[in-house]
Amino acid sequence: MKKTLMILLTLCLSFVSLVSCQEEDKRGYIVEVGDIAPDFDIITPDKTIKLSDLRGKVVMLQFTATWCSVCIKEMPHIESDIWTKHKENPEFALYGVMYKQGADDATQMLKMTNVTYPLAVDTDGTSFHKYAEQGAGVTRNIIVDQDGKIAYMTRLFSEEEFSGMKKAIDELLN
Repeated sequence: MKKTLMILLTLCLSFVSLVSCQEEDKRGYIVEVGDIAPDFDIITPDKTIKLSDLRGKVVMLQFTATWCSVCIKEMPHIESDIWTKHKENPEFALYGVMYKQGADDATQMLKMTNVTYPLAVDTDGTSFHKYAEQGAGVTRNIIVDQDGKIAYMTRLFSEEEFSGMKKAIDELLN
């Protein structure tokens, strides 16, 4: 009887651990790689377009904010390693999306980081919350393939994950 209880306890703990790991792996996302990217309006100072209007292109969405130190750390890497390399490619689009911030914040962010890629606003967080749960933090990148499917997602900034994202973009564009 004791042995059976120990086996059951071990199985239960393994199951709880597995569920916890799966939840942790989501990192606050409510979407997964392979899903069709939820559509939203990308609102920049120059224009408003729907994400779905960019089908046929590889699209990088960077959810960011002026108060996010990790975002500010990551943005120059996006500028130098991704935007500079692909900005002339008509098959690529990159938008920073300012979480719960407006046009003045986007202008401030451009000055703070010296990036040149377009920044869009998500003043009420609606666009962000199509991808991440309420209360989830920013510093998220989502790569959308030519068919509108999510191909890669990052959370926070790690060089390993960032390298994987660059590779994913390069592979999608080749």
